[in-house]
Amino acid sequence: MSGADLGPRGQEPGPGLVKRACDGDVRALGRLISLVENGAPELRAVLREVAPLTGRARVVGLTGAPGVGKSTVTGALVTAYRERGLRVAVLAVDPTSPFTGGALLGDRVRMQQHATDQGVFIRSMASRGHLGGLAAAAPQALHVLDAAGFGLILVETVGVGQAEVEIAALADSTLVIVAPGLGDAIQAAKAGILEIGDLFVVNKNDKPGAQETVRDLRGMIAMAQHGPDDWKPPIVRTVAADGEGIADLVAKLDAHQAWLGSSGEGERRRLARARGEITTLALAELRQRMGALPGDSAVDELARRVAAGELDPYSAAGELIAAAS
Repeated sequence: MSGADLGPRGQEPGPGLVKRACDGDVRALGRLISLVENGAPELRAVLREVAPLTGRARVVGLTGAPGVGKSTVTGALVTAYRERGLRVAVLAVDPTSPFTGGALLGDRVRMQQHATDQGVFIRSMASRGHLGGLAAAAPQALHVLDAAGFGLILVETVGVGQAEVEIAALADSTLVIVAPGLGDAIQAAKAGILEIGDLFVVNKNDKPGAQETVRDLRGMIAMAQHGPDDWKPPIVRTVAADGEGIADLVAKLDAHQAWLGSSGEGERRRLARARGEITTLALAELRQRMGALPGDSAVDELARRVAAGELDPYSAAGELIAAAS
């Protein structure tokens, strides 16, 4: 980033950087996302500036095991919402290369038909070893994309399978995508991934075993307790590569968005999202301060006293927190 973009000592973003991103400057937006990914010192100032501009974007998460066609479904949704005239951003979280530390882009090439569309912004982020299918910086990246005026943000997770549950806390609507022949839906349900779905998508519906997959999902949904006013997750069949079923998927997403507004669940989720983000950042700051304590002698001494029964673990943790404050 050039000196013109940063204030004195590089601690403040120049007044034009956020404005340019909000005016549609893709390079400025990319720079802001890079600040987020790298946890740069300027990030706090950036988030202070974008905060008043947020709260308008709709966030849809897409999760599922590798090979189910998440990128293809994502690309099809981009096309559908662009036909409505909506600006769309895609945040695609990819596995981190163990050699370079960067993102392994995988199927992202399948969305390149949108690369020249000024109303579409696609960004891959490396998970950098963060569990749960997301990059640790994803919540802050969503703030930036929201402020930049994107009406819809699609977040596609890593594809690690059954551990991808963090997306439910980040998105307004979560799509769980499955495909025939890629594992037992009942086994996946036991691991919890099916519990996070607001909608279930059986992609590659033209493949053998699609009907059995739908039947398994219906059985799992039927076992859940749904009140009369609760949202009961629908099952949508798609062949995303051909666009088949995408109109139905969009209609079901719109219905879920309407339910979120009428039931108050949407506001509850947004508050929970903000609460979780605050807690995560506070804990990260606390860990950083503890890491700045002189040596490990204080921790070692506390550990010795706990091991000897001279001090209980809660009291030891309290002393450590007090020393870091």
